[in-house]
Amino acid sequence: MPILKYCLFALLLVLTQSATSQEVNWMTWEEAAKAIEKQPRKVFVDVYTNWCGWCKKMDATTFKDPTIVEELNSKFYAVKLNAEQKESIFWKGEEFKWVAGGRDGINKLAHDLLDGQLSYPTYVILDAEYSRILISPGYMESPMLMKELKFAAEEHYKTVSWETFKEKSK
Repeated sequence: MPILKYCLFALLLVLTQSATSQEVNWMTWEEAAKAIEKQPRKVFVDVYTNWCGWCKKMDATTFKDPTIVEELNSKFYAVKLNAEQKESIFWKGEEFKWVAGGRDGINKLAHDLLDGQLSYPTYVILDAEYSRILISPGYMESPMLMKELKFAAEEHYKTVSWETFKEKSK
């Protein structure tokens, strides 16, 4: 009997570790665009910079939360977009280039997604046709991010504003 208890404990430990070690399946913009062609899905874009401390904190905390990981991986294409990347992004026949200026310049796609409001981190949620559902700047803990993901994934945005949804879901 003690061996059975030990085996069950070991199995539980392995299952717990594998569940918590799961990570967000981050893609590039181009990878997500190709995936949408095959299977339409909403897109979650994490617009960050290499020097952003709050971006790094999101990666170490909120984006490690198993509920966030599961929601992003199952219902979205999650894209990491370095706002200052110098490599061009080719999408829908257009080249989005890096433009000098500011701290380290900006990629035109990041500029366009954020309507020129450059703060990091900022999250943009798009539908499968790339229409913006929500833009959300700043560090976010799991409960608030989960509300935003549910707002988009469950398509509440089609019937109610984000502000109304946020108030009702307190």
